[in-house]
Amino acid sequence: MEWSETTSEIVGSVSLVVGLFLLRWLILHYVHRNIDEPETWFRAKQIATYTTTIVAIITLAWIWVDAFDALPTYLGLVSAGVAIALSDLLKNMAGWLFILVRRPLRIGDRIEVNGTAGDVVDIRLFRFSLMEIGKWVHADQSTGRLVHVPNGVVFTTAIANYTEGFEHIWHEIPVLITFESNWQKARRIIREEIDAASSFDADALRLLREAAREYQIKIGTLTPIVYLKVEDSGVLLTGRLLTPARERRLLDERVWSALLTRFAEEDDIDLAYPTVRTYFAGPVAVGRSEDIDPNAGES
Repeated sequence: MEWSETTSEIVGSVSLVVGLFLLRWLILHYVHRNIDEPETWFRAKQIATYTTTIVAIITLAWIWVDAFDALPTYLGLVSAGVAIALSDLLKNMAGWLFILVRRPLRIGDRIEVNGTAGDVVDIRLFRFSLMEIGKWVHADQSTGRLVHVPNGVVFTTAIANYTEGFEHIWHEIPVLITFESNWQKARRIIREEIDAASSFDADALRLLREAAREYQIKIGTLTPIVYLKVEDSGVLLTGRLLTPARERRLLDERVWSALLTRFAEEDDIDLAYPTVRTYFAGPVAVGRSEDIDPNAGES
């Protein structure tokens, strides 16, 4: 029984795919038995998957396009259909290559894309995955949801990376006190507490300078500072300092615990809240309408 050329190509393709994935399983089984670190195992799994996929695509093309002899004709016939039917897939594959080469994001980075923020936990051929933060959790902490994002967004959407090159970000703590409060003393207390809570050190400064050389970042004032502004309901004192991107909530708790304790010891500092003040010109009569003398004030 003679097999047709198409049958031989089908058998060869199936044998190739089965053989490659069997080889991948054997390699990963060996790595899993000899490596205990989860991060190393995860990266080995990714490398094996990428290598197997690329080798399979190239070899299948070799089998089905007659060792590339008819490749120009083949591409000419299917290019239009591929461009329409597989445009999203091709864009995602191109995005994957862009992520691997240009590295706008890496596993472990904290990013925000299309209004969704999270930590990158996986990067695959067609999409990357985020461990979501924020949303109904009113802080930069995990919601427990995985968000899968197509790789093609790197070409069409702005991606904010919290931790690329330099893992510190600016954080502000607004404190509103009453107009009658001693704002100079309050400002001094806030400055003392954010100085004590700041974790910016020599290593962080070195990383910032390295990032500045790569991205032409202008380095301004890096020490904590307190800004003053008058609001409708009081004097707003805003403490501003650098903090690791993943520690904003802990920083808020630490600073506010200290401020509430310090302010409670001061008689001339009170926290403000939205209020309405009304001023009257002249004397104001207080009492029931029938008790008010209509001729009062006449001479």
